[in-house]
Amino acid sequence: MLSYIKLKEKTGEDKVILAKLTGISTKRLNRAHQYLEELVCTGRIPGASILVAGNGIPIEARSFGNMSLQSDSQQVQPDTIFLVASVTKPVTVAAVMLLVERGKLLLDDPVYSIIPEFVNKGKEAITVRHLMTHTSGLPDMLPENTQLREQHAPLKEFVRRICDLELDFPAGTNIQYQSCGIAILGEIVERITGSSLPEFLRSEFFSPLGMHNTSLGIGDLRTDRVAHVNVGQEMQKADWEWNKSYWRNFGAPWGGMFSTVNDMFRFCQTFMNGGEFDGTRVLSLATTIAMTSDQTTLMPNIPSKIKSGRVWGLGWRLQPTSDWSAFGDLVSPGSFGHYGATGTVVWADPFSRVVCILFTTQPSASAEGILGRCSNMVAASVI
Repeated sequence: MLSYIKLKEKTGEDKVILAKLTGISTKRLNRAHQYLEELVCTGRIPGASILVAGNGIPIEARSFGNMSLQSDSQQVQPDTIFLVASVTKPVTVAAVMLLVERGKLLLDDPVYSIIPEFVNKGKEAITVRHLMTHTSGLPDMLPENTQLREQHAPLKEFVRRICDLELDFPAGTNIQYQSCGIAILGEIVERITGSSLPEFLRSEFFSPLGMHNTSLGIGDLRTDRVAHVNVGQEMQKADWEWNKSYWRNFGAPWGGMFSTVNDMFRFCQTFMNGGEFDGTRVLSLATTIAMTSDQTTLMPNIPSKIKSGRVWGLGWRLQPTSDWSAFGDLVSPGSFGHYGATGTVVWADPFSRVVCILFTTQPSASAEGILGRCSNMVAASVI
């Protein structure tokens, strides 16, 4: 069984042993912890939780601040549940990759062969691989995204409208971050399996990996353990924002997953282990290699200048990258991860064997450099 190493109250000898086991300096890692504590004390973020692991050995999660800005709010705990936003994307892609493993489809199958109504308005050339690598030509969000959320439209209505979209560019000729394509991947899972994406993820990944505090959509999770995203006073008036019942239950394949730092460590470490965790295999070694390898090399129509700064595997963002700062500056080439707009980031560095899971409740944490600075401190703790 997996055990978590506690960082607090260690003797000098204990810390030497810990460093040898994990390859991480506890003194240096404490800089990241102190930085997060300072951010909370100065009011820059309401709350945060971080878990770092080295050589597959997790150091006990540390948590800071409160679950919301309410005066009676509970403190963030290691088992506090966060809305992880776009960290959901590689999880949805993993679900489709499991179907690839089972021979249900090929990465270069046209999407319309699974979803016939997707074929119109120039989308016949879009493949499953394009959806996974942000090269489909679809926009990030529907133009009427806000209006649909105001109307509490169901996910199926979003899918229907995405199928009727015109492309921003022909598939396989550019890279443009897009959530619409991930929505279609979720629909592919449902069309092929007959199960909802939340149920498929629960049965194939969350339950086998022991991710008992993770769900696409709030599901059966305890709402009193869910941290509130700091959306600001104006956004709080909207009945569709991140903290409201509509979005919590929506289950967006591109950004609706709830999880804890401990659970997300299990998912990320599975890729470091070649598809298994704690004796349970959920993906093949071949799949984990494909998902964490540069897929843009297979697309000759994308200019090299564009490829060099936006490197994508299947669902995972890869280093080096020029336009995402959440990974920081010090992770090794070949590292993979993702960040979320709610103030979350996960990354794994195969060279140093370090996994970092950092969840905050501050949506501006990436833009303000908070995630990147903390990631640098974690990467610098490797010895």
